[in-house]
Amino acid sequence: MQPTRKYMFDPPKVLVLGFALIIMLGALLLTLPVATNDGQGLPWLDALFTATSATCVTGLVVVDTGTTFTLFGQLVILFLIQIGGLGFMTFATFFAFLVGKRISLKERLLLQEALNNLSMEGIVRLVKRVLVFTVVIEFIGGILLAVRFSLDMPPLKAFYFGMFHSISSFNNAGFDLMGGFRSLTGYVEDPVVTLVVCTLITLGGIGFIVMNELYEYRQTRRFSLHTKIVFVTSGLLVVFGTLCIFLLELHNPKTLSPLSPMGKVLASLFQAVTPRTAGANTLNIPDLTQPTLFLIIFLMFVGASPGSTGGGIKTTTFATLLGAVWSQIKGKEDVIFFKKRIVYDTIYKSLTVTLSGLFIVMVVTMLLTITEQGHDFLMILFEATSAFGTVGLSTGLTPQLSPLGRVIVIVTIFTGRVGLLTLAFALTRRLQQPLLRYPEGRIYVG
Repeated sequence: MQPTRKYMFDPPKVLVLGFALIIMLGALLLTLPVATNDGQGLPWLDALFTATSATCVTGLVVVDTGTTFTLFGQLVILFLIQIGGLGFMTFATFFAFLVGKRISLKERLLLQEALNNLSMEGIVRLVKRVLVFTVVIEFIGGILLAVRFSLDMPPLKAFYFGMFHSISSFNNAGFDLMGGFRSLTGYVEDPVVTLVVCTLITLGGIGFIVMNELYEYRQTRRFSLHTKIVFVTSGLLVVFGTLCIFLLELHNPKTLSPLSPMGKVLASLFQAVTPRTAGANTLNIPDLTQPTLFLIIFLMFVGASPGSTGGGIKTTTFATLLGAVWSQIKGKEDVIFFKKRIVYDTIYKSLTVTLSGLFIVMVVTMLLTITEQGHDFLMILFEATSAFGTVGLSTGLTPQLSPLGRVIVIVTIFTGRVGLLTLAFALTRRLQQPLLRYPEGRIYVG
């Protein structure tokens, strides 16, 4: 009986199964007549696509969220976003707190895996803080957005829109209620919407471990190596992305050219932040130049940081690989960050995650070129990377996908959100060193 129990309660398997069950339940709810404005419910494949995109906090859609769904349908999507962003184990723990239930060892192990934490020490306290951080940040962001939206719509609707977009932004989901697949393009020059949403995306993308260290900084007066790397890498990617988008789109009459100087900066900043797996946009993605689209593909592939609501290979993975390359170029054996040596195990894990991600994007792109013939290759690569990184940005291909293409993207989204997490979980378990080691062999590379 022991092997069976071990198989059933292996944390990665429980998390994958949990995500799958939530997606199925969400899809079932979205097929109900009460979920859509036409009173017929979504077809099953469209409902499954939408539920997968929401639970995996992606934002790719085959139907317009603002015009297709009733309040019930929108609330189902919002609930799926919140569960997907925080993880269903965090929600289960929250309800356990409410009824006064004690958190068991098995549940603590699941929480450790779900939050991508290195140890179980203080895991329950971390979960409590995650819930508090989430409620406070989403509420403040929602109020700020509601105040701005109240200038364009009735107060009650503005409050609902503010909260919906705050939750969607903090969880890096990319769903919006603006209608017509327009996302936030109507607020491209608005500093309030741009800066609030960018802040929510950034806070959701740096990871709860980093957020917790920020909270404790008043007592500790120090940051861990992980937090330092997240800050530096995230900051450099945003600055690099903003500058490149500004220069590449400056004379594009469909994007930055008609905007004011401040509007150009705000639009460039937003489009550099949102590929961190958020999915919202203030410029029409199909109108961007090809170099900008390729830059965004790179940013989407890197994604957010570990233990966050975002996807991608993660900023720390990217930084570790850059450090390894630089060390090789300089002829150094060790990878050093902030006077700390990165262990080889971390470098191997980073290489595994990156190559796995590249393989997934390549295979999905190849499959979509077969199923979606007639579409531009860069458009297909953009969509495949967006699905893998659970970003949600789209060049307009997703609503036009064939049924088989939609199935491929569904699997890609699920794999991007859960598959790499499972791989990361497996890699965090240190295997026992073998008793037998083979002699070294050398090959020539490069």
